[in-house]
Amino acid sequence: MKRVLIAGATGYLGRYLCAEYQRRGWYVIALVRKAVNAAPIAADQLVEAQATAPATLKGVMAGVDLVVSCIGITRQADGLDYWDVDYQANLNLLREAEGAGVERFAFIHVLRASDMAQVPMVAAKSAFVAELERSMVASTIIYPTGYFSDMGDFLRMAQSGRVWLFGDGSKKINPIDGADLAASTADAVAAEIEWLDIGGPDVFTQKELAELAFASIGTAPQITFLPDVLRRIALRILPLVTPRRIHGPARFFLSALALDMVGARHGSSHLKDHFENTLAATQLARVHQFAMERKKS
Repeated sequence: MKRVLIAGATGYLGRYLCAEYQRRGWYVIALVRKAVNAAPIAADQLVEAQATAPATLKGVMAGVDLVVSCIGITRQADGLDYWDVDYQANLNLLREAEGAGVERFAFIHVLRASDMAQVPMVAAKSAFVAELERSMVASTIIYPTGYFSDMGDFLRMAQSGRVWLFGDGSKKINPIDGADLAASTADAVAAEIEWLDIGGPDVFTQKELAELAFASIGTAPQITFLPDVLRRIALRILPLVTPRRIHGPARFFLSALALDMVGARHGSSHLKDHFENTLAATQLARVHQFAMERKKS
């Protein structure tokens, strides 16, 4: 049985990757910081280690055929920044993989990374990719568009009554479901593809995303288009007036909003269904909370 180590296993995509490889009959090793916080996760083995601390990685890849890393931070925590995690932690994993004789290392990057080289998160990931491409370990680099989970911002704005967009809302994206991305990643690795752009089956303009969000909650669209110059001003000002945990991810999202983020179409899940399922789950949680409160009273 082939063995895969999933780094970043407790994150949004990591959990889908674990489930996908287990479904395909691999022995799945999930690299986690704290096993007690990892459940439930589809893995045959949980390994506690800190990718930022190379000493804790010693021996964890013995007998491993493949490493798939989706390690990265959206909001800096524990005093770590993008260069500590998106670059150095992944480099620590790569060095351990090299020493253990791992056959292939797959990494989840960002679509259109070269157009966002000035964004710290993207710069750190790109620097690691350069190291990976120089390595003797075979590699597969995945460049995904936005995830379905990222599109929740449109749904939340619609629920608040108004969606705010920069420019005319014509920039396009085909976001992808986590399960579809995990399956497409596994397919690319199996085919020994060196790099692949991946998006979902449906392409939307940002305006169409807003309209879909409003349609999902059953209200008429209320969309305000802001001059794009405000986005560019925000990119310059945010690092000066907000902490790193705020302006770090904001700089990425504001930069991505100015680009068409369309990858090769993969998967069969649709954002419309995701929005409806999200709303249904939220309603069910509210009903459950209300029932619990009634029971206590």
